[in-house]
Amino acid sequence: MSWTTLDQMDLKGKRVLTRVDINVPMENGVVTDATRIERIVPTVKDILAAGGHPILLAHYGRPKGERVPEMSLQQLVPALEAGFGADVVFAADCIGAGAEAAAGALQAGEVLLLENTRYHAAEPKNDPEFAAEMAKLGDIYCNDAFSAAHRAHASTEGLARLLPSCAGRLMQQELSALEGALGTPKRPVVAVVGGAKVSTKLELLGNLVEKVDHLVIGGGMANTFLAAQGIDVGKSLAEHDMTDTALEILAKASTLGCNIVLPSDIVVAREFKANAANETLAADACPADAMILDAGPATVAKITDILDSAKTLIWNGPLGAFEIEPFDAATNAAAAYAATLSEKGSLISVAGGGDTVAALNQAGAAEKFTYISTAGGAFLEWMEGKTLPGVAALEG
Repeated sequence: MSWTTLDQMDLKGKRVLTRVDINVPMENGVVTDATRIERIVPTVKDILAAGGHPILLAHYGRPKGERVPEMSLQQLVPALEAGFGADVVFAADCIGAGAEAAAGALQAGEVLLLENTRYHAAEPKNDPEFAAEMAKLGDIYCNDAFSAAHRAHASTEGLARLLPSCAGRLMQQELSALEGALGTPKRPVVAVVGGAKVSTKLELLGNLVEKVDHLVIGGGMANTFLAAQGIDVGKSLAEHDMTDTALEILAKASTLGCNIVLPSDIVVAREFKANAANETLAADACPADAMILDAGPATVAKITDILDSAKTLIWNGPLGAFEIEPFDAATNAAAAYAATLSEKGSLISVAGGGDTVAALNQAGAAEKFTYISTAGGAFLEWMEGKTLPGVAALEG
């Protein structure tokens, strides 16, 4: 896999149209989590240091082609200036005379932020004329929004076809981490996949059994697999209509030599609430009136044993109902163990997905993982083996 990076581009004096993801949470006009802004800082600073003029393209929310004031990017200017340590000029559109004038007047050391690309219905349609209008604003296109790379939009895919293109630092980091985890990984490879439903991660599981040596299945998904094997899961969250699919995945894994790890012991309760009365039982001993809310300590021991000999770990989703104590125990223990191995340098660990990041942060493990992806859908589609249009355009 090959793509051009900022290091291979002559940026001096060039206007660099840079697609970023700054779709950050806000409350009363104030950014409440600046992680996505922090992650694009290296790209912006490197463009400035090379004498280039960064012109930021981004979406915010889903305005569906309408000018929705609360989805204006103008409100992000203070947070961006704080992150970049540079002046940020705002243009009230991402195409047209005003945007062109702002791009032409950009001074050395300044950053230009263009208005929400999704104010135009042509953006998600990847309209070539709209892409061409944006292309007038720059000399080079830099995509630093891996999280939007699974969308074939004008600002993520169309522009890459019209200007000399490269990957920004965050995109480069994401691609390198994911290529290392699934493309050409150090073996053995372990994948931990959790979450509520098998149906939402079918393609993911189907692809992973072809790529990894051990596949650990947790959360509600594990209940579906247990039920498919004829085990009574009581009142647990499970997709009983997915029995055939679960059995097909187990059979495929067996044929390919992929070891599937399901809970051997379970933590059950009668109520879904914090500190509910609970007990640890064998996986096949769930009472009819109880719910499986976590994997037990024997399952965690099995996972840590596998991690001891592993070289690469991919993690997506929790092992239990991690939002409420004590049903976060399995996720916390396995994540902490993986973090320790990562910190020692014996394990390359890559994780991504909304619940995943929250669970690893809660476990105090996120900082020690080799790489945490902030991309949700793009991370999953990559793991599913799909081609991401925004990445393919950079390779082209």
